[in-house]
Amino acid sequence: MATAVPLVLATACSGGGNGNSGSASGLPSALSAPGSPIPSTPAPGSQSLSETGSTLLAQLMGTWAAAYHRQYPNVSITTAGTGSGKGISEASQGKVDIGASDAYLSSGDLVQNPTLLNIPLAVSAQQVNYNLPGLPAGVHLKLDGAVLAQMYQGTITTWNDPAIRHLNPGVALPGTPVVPLRRFESSGDTFLFTSYLSTHSPAWNTDIGYGTTVAWPSAARSVTGGNKGMVAECKATVGCVAYIGISFLNEARSKGLGWAQLANTLGQYELPSIATISAAVISFASSTPPNETISMVDGPASGGYPIVNYEYAIVSVRQRSAAVARDIKAFLHWIITTGNAAQYLEGVQFQPLPASVVSLCDAQIAKIS
Repeated sequence: MATAVPLVLATACSGGGNGNSGSASGLPSALSAPGSPIPSTPAPGSQSLSETGSTLLAQLMGTWAAAYHRQYPNVSITTAGTGSGKGISEASQGKVDIGASDAYLSSGDLVQNPTLLNIPLAVSAQQVNYNLPGLPAGVHLKLDGAVLAQMYQGTITTWNDPAIRHLNPGVALPGTPVVPLRRFESSGDTFLFTSYLSTHSPAWNTDIGYGTTVAWPSAARSVTGGNKGMVAECKATVGCVAYIGISFLNEARSKGLGWAQLANTLGQYELPSIATISAAVISFASSTPPNETISMVDGPASGGYPIVNYEYAIVSVRQRSAAVARDIKAFLHWIITTGNAAQYLEGVQFQPLPASVVSLCDAQIAKIS
């Protein structure tokens, strides 16, 4: 459900639309602390866990699950990329052990199921892509939230509109019609993108707001199939503009799609990169609250990329058995330590959690029983 958002989404809020185990971020494992409630290994015997949700996280979650199974062959973990909304819903209903979401839990989610936790697993980001053949090689168009909002509202209808030309002096822009693409299913990517639009466009903030689903203007074309579907539809549609998770950056490049320099709150135009994503998340690490519910859209960092987020595991503190609770705790702790190593994250352009956030994650994981 859509919600109007304050024009600065920089502080924590509960509303919204949402073997070796040393830490990759430099923090010693919680298992080294005497009396730690987090198990170092899964329960003995054959064990199984299920996960569903974020298509942005799906590729990495599958990699994590396979690596964990290699280390602990008695544990099998099924994963599915179904969208963040379904991840939250199915975790809430107890249909899966772990939901995955690009969006933190909303106040409505927590009212309906106060036993849920949202636990960051890694740092991600979102790109804005477009299909404009003929642009010079190496050109990344500059776009901001106000212009993107007008493109999705249908008030900017061609790529040579004066507002886009103003942001891109010297670039020969075609009169190609703008075709804005949006996700059909409830999506954490939609939550992130509409949060960004809301911080830059008072009209969007008032009339549409942000959420995993919103009342989209009629100009926006609905696309199924998650991030992969957005890449395919944008490739097939000259003039498209689309919001796509950073784990699909290499696929978008291979399809010939452009990716934008996005304006941050300081008016700087940045591409998503290790440096710009890291700069953004570092500016939020110390303000991440114990429940880890925080928007990192349009943060204060100079040189920071404006659409950055934690990828969350949505889990209940109350599990159906002690063995399942142990398995979930062990797996999630493995993810935020061993699983945050570069060998897992680099292929999907993710960044490791800051050390202080790993500590907060372990404190939440310890609540599961």
